[in-house]
Amino acid sequence: MVSSDQRRRQLAREKFERQQQRREEARRRTRRLTVVIASAVAVVAVIGVGTYIALDGDDKNDAAASKSPTPSPSESESSTPEPAMKIDKKSKYTMSIKTSQGDIAFTMDAAKTPHTTNSFKSLADKGFFDSTKCHRLTTQGIFVLQCGDPKGDGTGGPGYTIPDENLTALGKAGKDGTVTYPAGTVAMANTGQAHTGGSQFFLVYKDSKLPPAYTPFGTMDDASLKAVKDIGAAGVAGGAADGAPKKAVDISKAAVAES
Repeated sequence: MVSSDQRRRQLAREKFERQQQRREEARRRTRRLTVVIASAVAVVAVIGVGTYIALDGDDKNDAAASKSPTPSPSESESSTPEPAMKIDKKSKYTMSIKTSQGDIAFTMDAAKTPHTTNSFKSLADKGFFDSTKCHRLTTQGIFVLQCGDPKGDGTGGPGYTIPDENLTALGKAGKDGTVTYPAGTVAMANTGQAHTGGSQFFLVYKDSKLPPAYTPFGTMDDASLKAVKDIGAAGVAGGAADGAPKKAVDISKAAVAES
């Protein structure tokens, strides 16, 4: 017969064993959770790096490789046709933008960039750019202010794409695969693929080296360039080198008129 002391010891041992089993199961669950979290973080990191590299090529020495003026690929999904050609291809057109940081204007050459000029006039005539913001400023590697996204997060567009134009205007690419986009240039953002421009564009406020893949279609006047330089000098919100400008640039009205 088992004595009461033996029975107590047996119950205590069984209790201890159950506690050890529960602790081991908890440790296993923790290890599994840690592996899952680590794997998810690794995937996100790889996707982030892969996106930038895929968009900008393999030149590891290119300072602009992770900061190209590139909207989300979703903008390339065309659901409506490009606007019918209505501009005079022999004329020049000026886009005037009223912003919270001053007026910005640039001249477009319809003869060299007819599709881009026609698209911008069509969009401006419809008020597409009104009540939007310039959502992205880059202050390292390249020096640009990016605007034209109705969503304000880099994923928006007009629902159609336009062909690349005037890509040889800035000369032949150097050994690093880039050309210089001079300060004052206005060019189209794209998804990194040919002929994927929509409504997003960028204003170059300091000479920037980029692949000759972004349609240069406009030139800012001196006062406009100064306004954009001031926005660039204020930096990016949070102190990063790429992101929303510290000085918010809200567009109240944009219009295109024949010069």
